[in-house]
Amino acid sequence: MKRMGWEEFARAMGVEPQILENREARLLKEFIMNLKFPTHCGGCQGLDLSNPNPLHHPSYELTPACNHDCVFCYSNVAVKLGKAPKPGYYGWDRPYAITVSQYGEPLLSPHIVKVNRMLRERFPGARLDLQTNGSLLTEELWEKLDFDLVMISLDASTREKHMAITNADTFDAVVNALRIVGEDKSVRSVVRTIFMPGINDEEVPKIAELAASLGIDEMMLQPLTIHELNVERLKKAGLDFERAKSVREYLKAAMKAEEYIDVRISGCQLAVYRTMDPLTLFSARRVARDVAPIVKRRRAVFNQ
Repeated sequence: MKRMGWEEFARAMGVEPQILENREARLLKEFIMNLKFPTHCGGCQGLDLSNPNPLHHPSYELTPACNHDCVFCYSNVAVKLGKAPKPGYYGWDRPYAITVSQYGEPLLSPHIVKVNRMLRERFPGARLDLQTNGSLLTEELWEKLDFDLVMISLDASTREKHMAITNADTFDAVVNALRIVGEDKSVRSVVRTIFMPGINDEEVPKIAELAASLGIDEMMLQPLTIHELNVERLKKAGLDFERAKSVREYLKAAMKAEEYIDVRISGCQLAVYRTMDPLTLFSARRVARDVAPIVKRRRAVFNQ
């Protein structure tokens, strides 16, 4: 007896077979294929999936201290565990880009202007990125700084929500910082937002709209990494831990933000998502938990 394939069997039973298609999965796949990598991620080793041990691009760390106390922050976890990097340059001799900085709030340091100028002179070919919460950025300070890209963190669209996330009453100051850099078209301006479902998922498109109205060029939407010392704080703040693992939820938030601003997602993750078929992408889950961040760079010592 001839064995029937499933399509033949279905037809023999009077049913016309149909190939399962998930429309939402297809739209997610189209979305990520059309996304651009974040400007900040340009040149990063993590975009090359054939590299078995990519290093994050270089940074200059000024201080692990911060005037915010965000419920999700990896920097305060590193400080509590004694893992925060000491001040200095972490990288190599001919960097394509340097971030000031990955830990703490760099504008708290009295050396920010001096270090900025030193890096410009020592590495004239490197792109200099400033990562800041923006609360201490003033017109006067901005005139003394010289960066190519500025990332300002904002995870809420209202003062009340901002206070609940950062434990600091600095919303108006952050918005003013966005305005300052948004008006300066000599730099690439980015609002950096962490996606925290249950806490700020409804805020993401509002942040995008606000940033765009202030002249910001780009939104870098990043997924949440849940560090163990922050679990209780995030639980109290209302985080939906299951949705925080969902790639689909993360991408849907980015799609909503795209209505207002040039939205980008983490470059190394985008590189991976592009390799997935639509249904795999639709059901993919992230490993969202970690213990403490690790600096995968060597500290270089040189005179300032």
